[in-house]
Amino acid sequence: MSVLHTFRRLGVLLLAATALHAAAAAPAAADDPGWTAEPAAGAAARPGAARPYFYLSGTPGTVLEDRLALTNTTDRERTITLRGADAYNTAEGAFAVRPAGPAATGGPAGTGPGAGAWVGFGSGATVTIPPRTRAVVPFTVTVPPASPPGDHPAAVVATESGHEVGVRIHLRVSGPTLAALTVEDVAVRGRGPAAVVAYTLVNRGNVALAPELAIRAEGLFGEVPGRGARALPVELLPGQRVRLTEPWPGAPVADRVRVTLTVTAPGGALAAGIGTRWLVPRDLAGWTGLGLLGLGAAAAAALVLVRGRRRRQDPPGDEPGDEPPAPAPAPEHELTGASR
Repeated sequence: MSVLHTFRRLGVLLLAATALHAAAAAPAAADDPGWTAEPAAGAAARPGAARPYFYLSGTPGTVLEDRLALTNTTDRERTITLRGADAYNTAEGAFAVRPAGPAATGGPAGTGPGAGAWVGFGSGATVTIPPRTRAVVPFTVTVPPASPPGDHPAAVVATESGHEVGVRIHLRVSGPTLAALTVEDVAVRGRGPAAVVAYTLVNRGNVALAPELAIRAEGLFGEVPGRGARALPVELLPGQRVRLTEPWPGAPVADRVRVTLTVTAPGGALAAGIGTRWLVPRDLAGWTGLGLLGLGAAAAAALVLVRGRRRRQDPPGDEPGDEPPAPAPAPEHELTGASR
């Protein structure tokens, strides 16, 4: 059955006019928009559980379908606008969607429109929902014929009166996949229990990664406590770069450390990065600086005393650099050519 025929049959909007509950609704909180957006229940949902996001996959050139559920929990009518949006990682690794506008889209490498532009709602991009009603809105994802394989992160964004709710679309285009990443700009900050390791992760492949990180460290006299492997609270999207920090409570207070970060991810991704730093206690650094300053002042004072004493002990004329006057030259005799 074609997508257009499906839209004609279902209509732009399917309203489930059954009441949610007979009990009176409590006043909405200040940050509660009074409505929700989520994937409609389907075959992918577990019994009794909602889908956390849309998961779609297909070959280039295909049209994929799914449905969004909008629920009005208030006693007044709601008008909600729907759109597709590209998804990306913030600098700290959070999942975010790009704002509306022709210049706000960008693919994994940020060079052109991404999968957000593939999402369509037909004539149902604006939905009016009666009070206490649940609406199911169908939409399509049209994969361009030349789409590269791998993950193409996107989202459906519902907006009303400046309030936005995004529902993620995990879209994979079939074809060869590559899980690859690099670790860059490793640096140690702080010392002792307050130390952290800062680093940059870059997804060099075409699939989203769930990385794990381990820290190994060596000091001047051997290995020092590092940190075992643990899952990072970030999903690294293809082509994205994030700057993260990892607590390192086992860092020494005073040492020269060489830190090796090893990052792995499902699919065979493996990368490592190295950073070095001298760790010197603040108190020790302060006292060392004062000691060097005092030592320099004492050396200067001693040099002045020694020069003053030498000047008092040396006889006049014997100062360094004084030389005896040169003897007067003998008078020259005039030669007349006649011998005497």
